[in-house]
Amino acid sequence: MSALAKASGALKSVDYEVFGRVQGEDGLRGAGKYTEEEARKLGVVGWVKNTSQGTVTGQVQGPEDKVNAMKSWLSKVGSPSSRIDRTSFSNEKEISKLDFSGFSTRY
Repeated sequence: MSALAKASGALKSVDYEVFGRVQGEDGLRGAGKYTEEEARKLGVVGWVKNTSQGTVTGQVQGPEDKVNAMKSWLSKVGSPSSRIDRTSFSNEKEISKLDFSGFSTRY
């Protein structure tokens, strides 16, 4: 078990999808970049992907408090040029180990 997991007990996994609008020259690519930066800052792992429907989707895993902080960021903050209408979370569950070693953007 990693030191990260030992330090804070329960590990969580949650899938997410962010609905809204992303503006600016970075477009949706920027949203993924900012999500990746925030995840690394918080110390969670997983992935982010921009969909053809104009949403941002992905999965976050890590200690419960850090996953909750990321959920809050995905719901309220997002990338600087985005307007978040709503964020849906699904498949939230406790896990015994992390499935990812870092946070990546998928294409």
